[in-house]
This record gives sequence, structure tokens and C-alpha cells, in this order.
Amino acid sequence: MDYHLTISGTRVKAPQSFDVAIQDIDAKASRDAHGLLHRDRLTTKRKLTIKWGALSLSDAKAILSAVKSEFFKVEYLDPEIGGLTTKTFYVGDRTVPSLIWSDALDGYVWQNLSFDLVEQ
Repeated sequence: MDYHLTISGTRVKAPQSFDVAIQDIDAKASRDAHGLLHRDRLTTKRKLTIKWGALSLSDAKAILSAVKSEFFKVEYLDPEIGGLTTKTFYVGDRTVPSLIWSDALDGYVWQNLSFDLVEQ
């Protein structure tokens, strides 16, 4: 299987780390007098926590441009599905902590771009 990450139709550079959280969304949850949990699960959603290492200026721009819309499609490898899937997400805060010079990459690079993508 060819692994790749596509955001808003743009195939982006492979991330340094990619974590998938599978979250249950409850309308309400409470415990009764016996301590048993009763819950009204509405659905299950994904949260993707993504971090890149060194990125060229153009790679960083491509990734940040891909997450500009209010909602967008993401194609990624999902562990529960066992393959590639496409879902609609929105982005949380985008952090790009440092701009450094890299002789190996022959120019300035952004280091450690990261954000969460939350399923709509």
C-alpha cells in the first residue's frame, strides 16, 4: 500500500509524527446509585495530531495553505479502518516554532510545524 497524506487535494510531505485519536462523542453520561455508567453515545470522531520536522519554505506554505478553509477533506491511513480513508476535518491552532538555516537543505527551513485536525 502506498502511504500518503493528502489535505484539501494536496499531497503533502510525510510528517515526522502522526497520531490518530478515536474519540467517542456523548450527548450525556452519568452514573447511577450503583456507580454504573450510563451514556448516550452520539458518534465516534477522529483527531489527528500531526508534526513535521524540517520543512522548506515551499513545503510549509503548501501545508498551511491546504488547511486554510473552514472545513476540508483529508485522506490518511486510519488504524481502525485498516487502510486509507477520506474524512472532513477542521484545523486547530497551527504552531511553527522556529525558522532556521540548513546547509543540508540549502536555505531557510521551518522546524516542527504542528497542528491538530478534528473531524467535523
